[in-house]
Amino acid sequence: MAFIDQIQSAFPASQDGIPELDRLPLVRQEEYLINGELKRWEGAFHEIVSPVCFKTDAGYVPCTIGHSPAHDRQTALAALDSALKAYDLGRGAWPTMSVAQRIKHIEDFTVRMKAKRTDVVRFIMWEIAKNREDAEKEFDRTVDYIRDTLQALKELDRQSSRFLIEQGIIGQIRRAPLGVVLCMGPYNYPLNETFATLIPALVMGNTCVFKPPKLGILLYRPLLEAFRDSLPAGVINTVYGVGEEVIPPLMETGKIDVLAFIGSARVADTLKKAHPHPHKLRSVLGLGAKNPAIILPDADLETTVSECLLGALSYNGQRCTALKIIFVHESIAADFIAKLSVKISALKTGMPWDKDVKITPLPVKNKSEYLDGLVQDAISKGAKVVNPEGGVFAKTLFFPALLFPVAPGMRVYEEEQFGPVVPVVPYSDVSTALEYVHNSHYGQQLSIFGKDPAVIAGLVDPLMNQVSRVNLNSQCQRGPDVFPFTGRKGSAEGTLSVTDALRAFSIRSLFAAKESELNKGIISEITHERKSNFISTDFIF
Repeated sequence: MAFIDQIQSAFPASQDGIPELDRLPLVRQEEYLINGELKRWEGAFHEIVSPVCFKTDAGYVPCTIGHSPAHDRQTALAALDSALKAYDLGRGAWPTMSVAQRIKHIEDFTVRMKAKRTDVVRFIMWEIAKNREDAEKEFDRTVDYIRDTLQALKELDRQSSRFLIEQGIIGQIRRAPLGVVLCMGPYNYPLNETFATLIPALVMGNTCVFKPPKLGILLYRPLLEAFRDSLPAGVINTVYGVGEEVIPPLMETGKIDVLAFIGSARVADTLKKAHPHPHKLRSVLGLGAKNPAIILPDADLETTVSECLLGALSYNGQRCTALKIIFVHESIAADFIAKLSVKISALKTGMPWDKDVKITPLPVKNKSEYLDGLVQDAISKGAKVVNPEGGVFAKTLFFPALLFPVAPGMRVYEEEQFGPVVPVVPYSDVSTALEYVHNSHYGQQLSIFGKDPAVIAGLVDPLMNQVSRVNLNSQCQRGPDVFPFTGRKGSAEGTLSVTDALRAFSIRSLFAAKESELNKGIISEITHERKSNFISTDFIF
């Protein structure tokens, strides 16, 4: 069987060709959450098409899996009004609630969320074609992230549960919310990356307007009731529809205090410019990356090849932390390429629910054609597709292409491919790789593979001033979540981790009083009778 036929045969002919537990009936989502109520949308709807196609006699038929509300400007503003009402200039029940009480609400939500694991995982597989193992990992990691965030907040609050006395001034420093947060996550990790901003924003006392990713909408449907039943009215409100239509009106009001967005720099810039008071807007942004690997001549090839395979092609390379360009010393380039080619050829292509599948359909429309354009451009300028059948595609299934030798002037040298194309650049002097990093618009991470401590140290020191994380003999990655996750240059604004995110969505606020008998008496009565959630010495266990 020809390789193209193998790829084509991976597509099912109908729902009947899919294991019964993995089938997804057509979903018409009419519900959306505003002011603590699940309202029913009666306007227009958007069709949601899966990257999974059905192979028929007439060709490939995209599988429609559901419909979601096509909200308008008026509905988006109603969601914002609900969040503003719940925040009430900082006087609302949620922002004035004790930290311990907010933690209990989020814990309640987590219990309800865990009960929906099967449904959410199935939606992740169908909406963005993430394989079952990775979809389950995303759900479980998100639950762990919530747990770790709450634990970090407890520790943060414990440190604030005491008074300081300096130069005759009594003070208590706590973190206070910022206001209304507009939260939007990415399609590649529609649950985990979104919750990495949404959960800390909520638990710090902010109210939120939340728009699900454009790919990864239906997976939130099973969680709407959990949000409604776990949080006070208006604390979280959902908006659906085309981002260009419903998000600018929110920003133009000037009433969004924090923009939490993970996506392209172009969109982030547009949204920030729409705000009439940009100096009042705090932004937490995760943007693009073109993370390089630098392979030194003494690198352990077995480890290097395995890590580069995972780094470049996990979830088809559709990760901001993916290795998107590889620099390898010319003395070992041939061996590295040969070994990596063999590893790539062994990757199984198929549907998300297939056992051991690694290469799955691409969810972004016309992505295969875009990647093919990158490959053809590189070939026309001197590169070759090294691995057998690399770059062969059928509709949304694109088999990884290993390109070598890649050089400046090729599109793939500069563009963030965000897909299964692996460009490899040979070098004789490591300054080639260093200049690439220095000149890059991006500055998230990179990986160094080698053994010589002196050489590695000589690279790490200057590179740490160009990117925010250097990985030794391992792929680029976000975790563990206790580590800071950010980027320099055009890759990020703000820092995320289970502790950094809590700080990103809050501000240090100080209660102060002169050390007089009157003031000490007032403070004692407030604390002893628990009249304030800010002026408090309560210790969360």
